[in-house]
Amino acid sequence: MVLVLTVVVLQSISFTNYALTTKTTNIIYGSAPYLTFDGGRTRVTNSEALLRISLSDGRTFTPTTNNSSYYNPIELPVAGQSFNDIGMLVPWDTNSIALSSLIGTPYNYWGDDDGDGQGIDGITATGSLKLSIVDKDNNPVARNEVLTSCNNNKAPYKLTLSNSEGRLTTRYGVPNESRFSAGNATYYIKPKAAPAICLVSPYNTSNDGGRFSFGLSAAVWQEDKGFLPQSVTPSSYGLNFPTTGANNLLFWLYIGGVSQALSWAPVSHGGITATMTGDRTGINGLHYVRVTLTGPAVTDPNQQKSDNPGRIGRPSLPQVFELVGRDSRGNAVVKYGFVLKQWFVSRDYYKTYSNTESWCNKIGGYRVPKVKDLTNASCKGEPGPEVPAYYCRGYESEINALTATPSSPDNTTRRHIGGGFFSEWGWMSDYSRDRGANFCLGCIYWTQDRVGSSFLLVGTLKGSISVQGDNQETSSGLCVYP
Repeated sequence: MVLVLTVVVLQSISFTNYALTTKTTNIIYGSAPYLTFDGGRTRVTNSEALLRISLSDGRTFTPTTNNSSYYNPIELPVAGQSFNDIGMLVPWDTNSIALSSLIGTPYNYWGDDDGDGQGIDGITATGSLKLSIVDKDNNPVARNEVLTSCNNNKAPYKLTLSNSEGRLTTRYGVPNESRFSAGNATYYIKPKAAPAICLVSPYNTSNDGGRFSFGLSAAVWQEDKGFLPQSVTPSSYGLNFPTTGANNLLFWLYIGGVSQALSWAPVSHGGITATMTGDRTGINGLHYVRVTLTGPAVTDPNQQKSDNPGRIGRPSLPQVFELVGRDSRGNAVVKYGFVLKQWFVSRDYYKTYSNTESWCNKIGGYRVPKVKDLTNASCKGEPGPEVPAYYCRGYESEINALTATPSSPDNTTRRHIGGGFFSEWGWMSDYSRDRGANFCLGCIYWTQDRVGSSFLLVGTLKGSISVQGDNQETSSGLCVYP
């Protein structure tokens, strides 16, 4: 019994030792560390995944599955998205990053299902990742640039991800490493096409490359091209061009994201009508339509010359105009809204200030405009080209307080919505009588503003302000309401 018992005990001891030996010598395999930019939903353990992109609709593309090309680009799923809406390991605030930075604060773009890699130096990384985004002409594009049908002429965009050879390693765990061989992938991208007003271009957008071509803000005015829409929301249509108008002034709407001509019904409010004509395809594949404003005016030369003109209508202002382009089924495709706040009437004759003031009142309660109604030119800085230095000298502070704001850095108007009649419409000589708008060539107009006993005048050529020391018949008349 004892022997048997001893054998049993020995056998039991031997079995226990064997079992313990088995547990301590066999390797337990877990999971390799990985990179991730979305909390572990996307796990990157090789170069194929490192160069992957994902879209907001769940589609993913890797170097192997990427079949995009210049002629077959990937279309973003939602209109108005930017490259920031494309998921990738390169953080939104940089175009190049070392993998060692990627796993550190503030990104912490890594994970390990076994819990390995914690603590100081628990995980390390080598290698780098780079991003390049260019348009079809190889011009760099910012990650946050919204891609719309208005910049579709820049498409397809080329998004290139590239990486150097690298490793992601944890101090403990098996396996404790993911390796990345050097590689690159190029994805061709285009925006989701959606109809949009891209540009609103008055008849005059430049003046022989002079300062009249410039704007105060690139977000409002594109040099030599026109105004950018500021709002698509009816409650803030007043931010859009134009806020001022006159009979037979015209501008163009440039429209992206449409493949057929649209129909536009005229819009009339308060005695003013906006009429749209000539919807066709123009530059960069954008459609364009001409908008002509018509309303109260004195078109008879005899009435313009007369000291006792007949009355004309006076518009009810302000008025909201919403222009709607419709497809062949009558569905609204695109809209553009603006608010007219002032209406101008031209008198194409040189008269004294007092005569002009009387004429404006007699045609229906109009008034002579103030400087700020016409221009945002100032007496700051150096005079613009063809503007004599003596125009403002001695009255700088007084004149600067009278001009429209935000004001120009010099005595030439800058194109800006709400910056005055000439600031919005440009060189008024382009809207002369032979074009139906009745503005004289190179005229200088009276204003009701004065500095001391001197009158202030505003010219159409540059929108510049000058000083008139007497009441001679040296300037033309322009009336405004209200």
